[in-house]
Amino acid sequence: MFYRWGEIAYRFRITVPILIVAAILGLFMLQGTKLGDRMSQEGWDDPHSASTQAAQIELETFGRDNSGDVILLFEAPEGKNLDDPFIFTAAQQHLEQLATQNPDQIDHVTSYFDKRNAQLITPDHRTAFAAIGLKGDGEDTLKAFRSVESALLPAEMPGGATVEVAGATAVADALDDGMGGDIKRAEIYALPLVALLLLFVFGSVVAASMPLIVGLLSIAGSLGVLSLLATHAQVNVFAQSVVTLLGLGLAIDYGLFMVSRFREEMALGKDIKPAVATTVATAGQTVVFSALMVMVALSGLFVFPQAFLKSIAYGAISAVGLAAFLSITVLPALFGMLGPKIDKWSIRKTTRDEEKWEQTLWARIPAWSIKHSKLVTVGIVGLLLALTFPLVGVKFGGINETYLPPSNDVRVSQAKFDESFPTFRTEPIKLVVTNADNQQLVEIYQQANAVEGLTGRFSPSHATKEGTTVLAAGIVDREDNEAVVKQLRALEVPEGVNVYIGGTPALEVESIEALFDKLPWMALYIVIATFVLMALVFGSLILPAKAIIMTILGLGATLGILTAMFVDGIGSSLLNFSAGPLMSPVLVLIMAIVYGLSTDYEVFLVSRMVEARKRGDSTDQAIKYGTAHTGWIITAAALIMIVVCGAFGFSEIVMMKYIAFGMIAALVLDATIIRMMLVPAVMHLLREDNWWAPRWVKAASERMGHGKEPVRPLPGETSVHEAVVADAPIRGGRTPDTDDSLVPFSELMKRLGQENN
Repeated sequence: MFYRWGEIAYRFRITVPILIVAAILGLFMLQGTKLGDRMSQEGWDDPHSASTQAAQIELETFGRDNSGDVILLFEAPEGKNLDDPFIFTAAQQHLEQLATQNPDQIDHVTSYFDKRNAQLITPDHRTAFAAIGLKGDGEDTLKAFRSVESALLPAEMPGGATVEVAGATAVADALDDGMGGDIKRAEIYALPLVALLLLFVFGSVVAASMPLIVGLLSIAGSLGVLSLLATHAQVNVFAQSVVTLLGLGLAIDYGLFMVSRFREEMALGKDIKPAVATTVATAGQTVVFSALMVMVALSGLFVFPQAFLKSIAYGAISAVGLAAFLSITVLPALFGMLGPKIDKWSIRKTTRDEEKWEQTLWARIPAWSIKHSKLVTVGIVGLLLALTFPLVGVKFGGINETYLPPSNDVRVSQAKFDESFPTFRTEPIKLVVTNADNQQLVEIYQQANAVEGLTGRFSPSHATKEGTTVLAAGIVDREDNEAVVKQLRALEVPEGVNVYIGGTPALEVESIEALFDKLPWMALYIVIATFVLMALVFGSLILPAKAIIMTILGLGATLGILTAMFVDGIGSSLLNFSAGPLMSPVLVLIMAIVYGLSTDYEVFLVSRMVEARKRGDSTDQAIKYGTAHTGWIITAAALIMIVVCGAFGFSEIVMMKYIAFGMIAALVLDATIIRMMLVPAVMHLLREDNWWAPRWVKAASERMGHGKEPVRPLPGETSVHEAVVADAPIRGGRTPDTDDSLVPFSELMKRLGQENN
């Protein structure tokens, strides 16, 4: 099927790229350019949780709680206070003017400068705050903030007084700005570096441009798809960065494999058409099934209730699928147009001597691993388990200002506000009480105030309305959120009364609980699905099992490294972030991505081993051949992915650093000690068991085109598509006269006749 597809791509080599590129660019221009206006800051929480129900009851009864949207923190210099007539009047006039000039954005302003409320100023009267509630819900709140952002700070305050901006919406805007900076950083730094790496790998400007074309088209198309999705569902703002990171990296990887195989076919002296068809039938087929593995891993995110994970899954799956589609449509068509010109504008002489592949580093490393297979297996497995150990200390939390750099103005201001006014929280814990009379409300109130870990007593957020009361309090330490929620769940609630625990702390706790409740189902689905797919690709049951075990070992080591960095703080000062709890949705996301990447490289590596095995090579020879012919490509692909991830590793947002460094750690481990050393060592120990599978599995693999003789001949062999004169020199110029390993055709026929007699 794939060989035939390659012939079709060659036949329509002009039409195919024009139509597909036009469609993708049209989708991007019409939809992708609008993505920024359609994304949301929401989607982190479980929509079916009790805390979400509490938020909905409060919203329907009292409207959105906007008291913590924006905080203006006023501070007088040493030796002065905010009651200074000049400072006080300037602050009062600024706030009045702010509300008067922005009636469509600002709902209310509550401040010390309004009624001299002593709760809104510190005891020394040097620091006070104004709470500004914005109009609108969801993204409308963020739009309102951006409309008034430039007017929030006065041009000048008398007496050396200062004003700073904090608040939940200000933090959300700072996070959004950080994500925008990540995209620009990738465009400015990552793409040029990737182009240089590709030029170094291929030695030709034209060849190097092929993977870049796939990468850019893949991103453009996936952003268009994501934008279309955003018109019907909630798409989190982080999705764009994740899709760009994953889409660009994998698209370039797939392009790299396709270009490498096409150049190999051309180096064998094939005509352009069979070279294109063979490339699609071998590398193209592997790319499709490799992409399918990644898409299956990402589709595991759909089992979780959070819209954040679903939106990233949709975007990332579309990016990976599009990358594979472009690799077997646009690239083969371009190959057909270019032919030998694929090596045009070379910066160095490209040598691809198939006869010397056993002398390469990529053959020597697995050969050494095979020779010391037991030592390598025990040593590397022990190392991976040791790297996993820090994972026992992992902690989870929600997204907040600590995800911003320590020097970020909004983060500094928010920390100052929390320290100066501990009883006020922009993200309090809440109790939404319904159907309670005064006596019952007092009982609940007294029990709630006995809970440990609060900054102060619960107080009503609003006057009781329609039988609903909302009580709110702050939590001293975010790491105590779970403990506080558990205590509140243990309250003795009078019969007939409903108490819903809400607020951001409860939303975060229940989001974590929902994730870990669904995590086993995600793991089971991914393992079974990828096992089945790999069994069909490899025609073996042992190879998929081995691949999954190694992937889990690599994933555990990756998560251990990330825990040591982002929870324990190793390297935090160097990388400009603060150690702290991880967001559980991000942990789940990195698990899906790393699992997908690991199986992706496994398919590329082992498929080439299976190809050699089908031609009669021994297990060890197949291992060395497969590693030698894909090892350098996997290393180059991993290096390119690391460069792309590195651009996001300098993100201002801790979450993106976590994803980027998670991928970097996984790639380094996977492309070096796992694929180059552990895989050969374990496969050598398994020997002939590697290839075992029931007949029906092998039959299913053959029906899909994986169990048959590969189209492309090994070095020194003759393609079934070419006519060769008996005993004539074959590929590489070898003849029975010059190579004792070859048997003359006439001798073979003689032996065959003797056997038949």
